[in-house]
Amino acid sequence: MAAPASSHHRSTERSTERSRREVLRAVEQRGVGTEAVAEWTGALGTTPKDVVLAHGTMKLFHYRPLTDSVYRVPVLIVASLVNRSYILDLAPGQSLIEFLLRQGFDVYLIDWGVPRREHRDTRLEDYVLDLIPRCVERVQEDSGEPDVSLLGYCVGGLLAVLYAALHPQAPVKNLVCFATPVNSDGLVSLKTWMSESAFDADAMVRLHGNVPADFIQDTLRMLRPFGKPAGQLALLDKVDDEDFVTSNLRFAKWESDNVPFVGGAFKQMVEDFLRGNKLLKGTWRLGGHRIDPKKIHAPFLHLVAQSDHITPYESSQDLVKMVGSKDKQEIVLKGGHVGLVAGRGAIKQMWPALEQWLARRSV
Repeated sequence: MAAPASSHHRSTERSTERSRREVLRAVEQRGVGTEAVAEWTGALGTTPKDVVLAHGTMKLFHYRPLTDSVYRVPVLIVASLVNRSYILDLAPGQSLIEFLLRQGFDVYLIDWGVPRREHRDTRLEDYVLDLIPRCVERVQEDSGEPDVSLLGYCVGGLLAVLYAALHPQAPVKNLVCFATPVNSDGLVSLKTWMSESAFDADAMVRLHGNVPADFIQDTLRMLRPFGKPAGQLALLDKVDDEDFVTSNLRFAKWESDNVPFVGGAFKQMVEDFLRGNKLLKGTWRLGGHRIDPKKIHAPFLHLVAQSDHITPYESSQDLVKMVGSKDKQEIVLKGGHVGLVAGRGAIKQMWPALEQWLARRSV
């Protein structure tokens, strides 16, 4: 996570602000005022859905079908703990969930919501041993089917792996992960910033209860300090391409919309996953049970991005080797962490690859 603010960091922020102003000025010259930029992106996460289960801040959504018939096996998506889930349902034509619905899949999604201070003691056990099992059971009841395909993005993918490993008899027909980290040695910058000598996770949680969303956002930006200004300058170069501008403004809106990281789970991620690298070493335990991905035998697919700066390939490449599935595959695609699921490359490459793999395993 983020190191304390520095002059380098402040310089980066000033550069970001300057490039942002240039983009907005160019947008205004095209006849769209600054006040209308937010409206330009349109509403995000609007694919019709219903809440079929709620517990605390968590909601289990069921998306209304867009085809007359659906595949037998429903899809349950596990969202990340620190990002809004609508990145998977950004906007019509730029929504993985809409795409899956149009291909005939029956789609559910676990949205963890925004934790409040009273949730600061929530631990990974609460997600993996309680909430995900509840959601799986509810999907079975709602769909009338005995099996589910479990999909997880980033930290959501890690939660899905932990659940599947700790519940080898669970009704997981297929397991799909997007950009899921399993080897913290590949998270070089993050591991350095969050080392015991550089960062006091206990003090952070004592002070705030949950790790503030601004801290999470600054941390992700520091993984690629000049990424945002560079992206905004690229946006300036293509300001006459309305589709490109709209897509990028949607990304920007989502990227600035982080949620707090619940305190208890954050400490476990820092101490056990990041510093201890216990998942790779085979020594990580939750609820007294050792996590062994070799116990996962469902067909498995891992989709990763070549230029992912948040989950570098070095941190995710071991996952396909770790799972015990005989039917397993890794697909490496061009692009970055967010583009993998919602960018132009995703629409042309990742979504069709996922549909092709999942379709023949969902009947």
